[in-house]
Amino acid sequence: MNTHPYLRAFLAGIFVPTFALPLMLAGFVVVRLWLQAPFPIERGLVFPMALVPAVWGLWNMIWMGSHQRIHQSVGLHGAVLPLLLLPAGTLLASCLGILTLGSQGVTWFQVCQVPYILIAPCFLAALVGYYLIWKYIVGFLNGVLGIA
Repeated sequence: MNTHPYLRAFLAGIFVPTFALPLMLAGFVVVRLWLQAPFPIERGLVFPMALVPAVWGLWNMIWMGSHQRIHQSVGLHGAVLPLLLLPAGTLLASCLGILTLGSQGVTWFQVCQVPYILIAPCFLAALVGYYLIWKYIVGFLNGVLGIA
């Protein structure tokens, strides 16, 4: 099956965020409305929910196109994605007034302060999580769709 390999790569890439983001949205709605969280979560969700699945799909298309030349594992390729998403997301959130960078940490929605010492381990956990998700889930879907 060699028809439309990039479309199949895109579909395999968007599966995980398309499945996970509505579940995360449901959790955020519960936190915002039921637990009466004092910050407007929805302001920070709309853009990522529209952009992240497309970025994952395009990233999988890039892996498929470069795999024959580079021979990089899909897990390692996926683990690079947070290195691109974090600076882009930070810049966008700062420009939109959702995130404020301070000397001791970042402030979300002018309410929730997170020290930098907590951001580093969370980012490392994200790298590991992305590696595992890309290796096992996206790699499996690539195999099922015949592009791996």
